[in-house]
Amino acid sequence: MKDDNCIFCKLANGDIPTNSIYEDDDFNVILDASPATKGHALILPKEHYKDVYSIDPELLGKAAVLAQKIIKIEKEKLGCQGYNIVQNNGEVAGQTVFHFHMHLIPRYEKQEDDTTGVVDWEQRKIDPEEMKKICEEMKID
Repeated sequence: MKDDNCIFCKLANGDIPTNSIYEDDDFNVILDASPATKGHALILPKEHYKDVYSIDPELLGKAAVLAQKIIKIEKEKLGCQGYNIVQNNGEVAGQTVFHFHMHLIPRYEKQEDDTTGVVDWEQRKIDPEEMKKICEEMKID
């Protein structure tokens, strides 16, 4: 179901003009209006889902397959050497628009094409007993 107050619902469904590079019954893939790199695209479902927790699992799978398709095309057409797929959930994780979406960010070796830097974090050391406890808590049967 579409949310009339959601900007991404409006973009996905053509209510607001976009630079669309792909569209089907479930998704609209548009170029990001404020891209991190050349070819930065967004996969937007046409139906409203707040985040990864609420999207239909089958549709989530279709989004992953679509991401692969778009990445292969952009790699061929734009000549990028790598890719980041970014999908944020919740404010603390950097989500600013509460409509499920995936960022497809081509990465380039040449600095003038790619000034965003590598997605990175500081690796921590964790006590083996703590790791074991976390593993037991998270174990999926």
